Amino acid sequence: MARRQKGRRIDGVFLLDKPQGLTSNSALQRVKRLYGAAKAGHTGALDPLATGLLPICLGEATKFSQFLLESDKRYITTAKLGIRTDSSDADGEVIETKAVPVIERDALDRLLQRRFSGNIEQVPSMFSALKHKGEPLYKLARRGESVEVKPRRVTIYEIKLLALRADEIDLEVHCSKGTYIRSIVEDLGLELGCGAHVSMLRRTAVASYESDQMLTLEQLNELAQPRVADDGEGCIQTRLDALLLPPWSAVDTLPLLNLPTDLATRLLQGQRLGETFSERGLVRLFADSVFLGMGEVDDEGRLRARRLLDTSEH
Repeated sequence: MARRQKGRRIDGVFLLDKPQGLTSNSALQRVKRLYGAAKAGHTGALDPLATGLLPICLGEATKFSQFLLESDKRYITTAKLGIRTDSSDADGEVIETKAVPVIERDALDRLLQRRFSGNIEQVPSMFSALKHKGEPLYKLARRGESVEVKPRRVTIYEIKLLALRADEIDLEVHCSKGTYIRSIVEDLGLELGCGAHVSMLRRTAVASYESDQMLTLEQLNELAQPRVADDGEGCIQTRLDALLLPPWSAVDTLPLLNLPTDLATRLLQGQRLGETFSERGLVRLFADSVFLGMGEVDDEGRLRARRLLDTSEH
């Protein structure tokens, strides 16, 4: 007999403003509990130190979590100069202190564009969530263990100098998946000869999601409280559900492909389609304004399903 999932089926994306000091998984579990959702997942962890945009996928939206994991991100960060830590952020132990030289804004901006713009290689921190033989590096680091971490190639689409103070630099970074802001700050400190670590990090965008759409846990929790004597569970759920973005919003940067009803039915039944399409690559699939999921059109114009929604009744 199939085991019944606990919680209700609710499909959508909640944009959380993750607070500092909370792990992404803890934040995820709080959102899942408030929604009473049977299924939930986040789309790329933020360190406990970091704040900002953490899309939480509920229900069928979890099928597109990987797409968001692989999408571009935007951050603002503050680099504290003159102090290096073992984790390259403020949560780590200080390993070196140096005097901070006088830095000219124009020279710093040129350094950022020359060294930290475009396709670059960076070595992820031992305190990252990357895995070595199935175990996250940060767990090894906390045990005092160290392994060789190979450089990774990432893309910095834009890096902007927002502010320069005597011992702090504020940056805005638009980057590809897999980019570690702490590695940028660590390397920048080494280039400047004084060392640096991340003292503030905030994610402001993931794919097409932006920070002006997100809510805090406190705001969500307040909306989950009864307001009047007759404001029961159904009213609370309706209020919370209205905050969710539709599952297709996770892939709304993909081209849209509208299918005739008969083709959509065949696709949902697992049949191969003989028809060809002009689009190429990953696409969003719709039929009669209903989102079906994600597909891929090959070089010959043949459509294959990649991630289809469960269209059975809730």
